[in-house]
Amino acid sequence: MKNILLILILFFFLPVRSQELATAEEWREDLKFLQENVHRDYSFLFKKTTIEEFDTKVDQLYSKIPEMQEHEIITGLARLVASFGYGHTELGWRGDLAGFHRLPVNFYQFSDGVFVREVSNEYENILGARLTAVEGMPIDKVLIAIYPVVPAENEQYFKAYGLNFITVPEILHAQGVMADFSSTVSFTFEKDGKQFKQKISSLPKGEKIERRYGFSAESENWLNTREKGENPLFLKHLEDKIYYYEYLPEQKTVYIRHSQIQDDPSESIPEFYDRVFNFIEENEVEKLVLDVRLNGGGNNYKNKPIVTGIIKSDKINRPGHFFVILGRRTFSACQNLVNELDNYTNAIFIGEPTAENINFYGDTKRLDLPNSGIPVYLSFAWWQDKPQWENDKWLEPHIPVEMSFGDYSTNRDPVLETALNFSDTTFVRDPMGYLTVLFFEGKIEKVMTEAARMVNDPNYAFFKFEEQFNNTAYRLLASERVEEAIFVFQMNTELFPESANAWNSLAEAYLKAGNKEKAVEFYKKAVQLDPEGNTGDHAKNMLKNIKTEN
Repeated sequence: MKNILLILILFFFLPVRSQELATAEEWREDLKFLQENVHRDYSFLFKKTTIEEFDTKVDQLYSKIPEMQEHEIITGLARLVASFGYGHTELGWRGDLAGFHRLPVNFYQFSDGVFVREVSNEYENILGARLTAVEGMPIDKVLIAIYPVVPAENEQYFKAYGLNFITVPEILHAQGVMADFSSTVSFTFEKDGKQFKQKISSLPKGEKIERRYGFSAESENWLNTREKGENPLFLKHLEDKIYYYEYLPEQKTVYIRHSQIQDDPSESIPEFYDRVFNFIEENEVEKLVLDVRLNGGGNNYKNKPIVTGIIKSDKINRPGHFFVILGRRTFSACQNLVNELDNYTNAIFIGEPTAENINFYGDTKRLDLPNSGIPVYLSFAWWQDKPQWENDKWLEPHIPVEMSFGDYSTNRDPVLETALNFSDTTFVRDPMGYLTVLFFEGKIEKVMTEAARMVNDPNYAFFKFEEQFNNTAYRLLASERVEEAIFVFQMNTELFPESANAWNSLAEAYLKAGNKEKAVEFYKKAVQLDPEGNTGDHAKNMLKNIKTEN
């Protein structure tokens, strides 16, 4: 009883701290604390931004803090941490600590626009509508405005997670989308050929929207734009199974949806894949489709049974028989998985690029800001599955396939359909490697015919032939193999006759070979194709230099 009385006395008579997390001076201390810790312990993160750029942003935020509202300061910190460009490195402000508002709507960027995929039932009229503007600002400009706040490793990461930021009024205001802060936001939509505006009010402050793999949890209060009926395979058992498989007898295909790199409580990863590969060996199976488009990672030490199982399966590990579906949520430990499958198997990747750089900083340590208490998660582990010269902003699919709003709403999966209908068992996963072998075997005519075939084959739409041929030729040129370089540059102009860059490069090779007449001819061709562009300007300067020398 005495304890209860003491608590009551403290509650009523001790000064009560403001709901603000910190004073302006305390926020400044937090900012400097973050800066000092980054410089001391995480300087290796300065890869996509420089120390100078980071410190300039710190100084700018520091000077503005006294005039900023709390949510603007927090968003400013989020921008600062996001500038490292690694998806694991982020400000941990999205929980209840910051107390930001949330709008009861879930957007998704399909191939044909940003649509309302799920929404609270009180806004049923906007379900399935295309978003065209927020507070009068066109959606393309809104996405540009909020991009710096998102710890986006690449554009795919932003597509997967960045659209959630449109539903946070504090971020919309801090990023200049809203002129004045309000917990109610005005949106412009298009539906059934008509445009209309709808104001959406926030949930009570601090209330979160439960999401699983990006989808709002199904309940009587939430509506989904998909037609009722059987779920597409990638959405089956999503609530109760981390992974499952299904045999598709008509296509003689085993389909696996695997959405986390961790053991399912009912069956471990090794047990599950043992069962899958036993089924494949004992039944009439011609294809395996592994769907990791929703897989945001987990423990990459658990990838081994998947990779070794594929390698050991002579039935599956062949061109045209093993397909991996990638997507904008393929991230972290799952990036490691697809890297390993790319390195060691004959996987054909289908879908969208991944959300992670091929080699990346992952695994974080938590740093709590001393005054506001907001956590910052800073990556410390470098994961490298491929040589540095093979690093890229994402792993691209061999066959790019996107889903439209109409596909999703009618439960159609064009990505899986592409895998099931694929029949080219001569598909070349590494076109440049294949053409290089032919070249050094002296099969020059076949190099030309095969290059022309693949350039015009939609199955190779993913491959940057012009860029790769150009890079290969420049490497030959740098190695003083001028004749071979000229051959590759010449082939590039024949395959891409409208490319000013291809002609400009061919001119440079002839110039190095001492043939100024040919160099002038091809520089003029580059100018003709790109009279006002950078390539044309370079060619003009080279023509002036040649004329001066003569």
